[in-house]
Amino acid sequence: MSRIGKLPIIIPAGVTVTHKDDIVTVKGPKGELTQPVNPCIKITIEDGQVTMAENEELMQDNAKLRHALQGTYRSLVNNMVYGVSEGFKATLQLVGVGYRVSNQGNLLEFALGYSHAIVFELPKEIKVETKSERNQDPLIMLESADKQLLGQVCAKIRSFRKPEPYKGKGIRFQGEEIRRKSGKSASAK
Repeated sequence: MSRIGKLPIIIPAGVTVTHKDDIVTVKGPKGELTQPVNPCIKITIEDGQVTMAENEELMQDNAKLRHALQGTYRSLVNNMVYGVSEGFKATLQLVGVGYRVSNQGNLLEFALGYSHAIVFELPKEIKVETKSERNQDPLIMLESADKQLLGQVCAKIRSFRKPEPYKGKGIRFQGEEIRRKSGKSASAK
């Protein structure tokens, strides 16, 4: 049995979890999320808790896959419950001279040292706020109930200008340490 998969998920107040036709739906104050679940996982919702168990009748020959799926779906449903109750946040920092970002609604416009501006439209499930102060790096604050979508959007934004190891310029998560390399001048002769 999976160590993570056997842990119960406690449903906070104001959140409802339903399971029907191998689809789990979680509703809360921050939104509604759905997740299809493999039929080899039995889901029980009772006493304010969600528990996952392996359905051994369906996949008798592949116990290793059942264990993996149990832990995976438990984590996915737990992230959904946390997302609709608390929400997930990510802050990206633009490091570099002349790097700027501005937003109008869910449309982000970047100036990242290219000859053109990059315009990126965010999904409607994500709330965005940009902050540019004098003598500080511009910040992008993203917030969503869906952890998976938030991570995908952060990865896409980061791909516009990845942090490079020589000068440290690029888009990074706030507080992220970039391993710096010394240039040619530091090499031994």
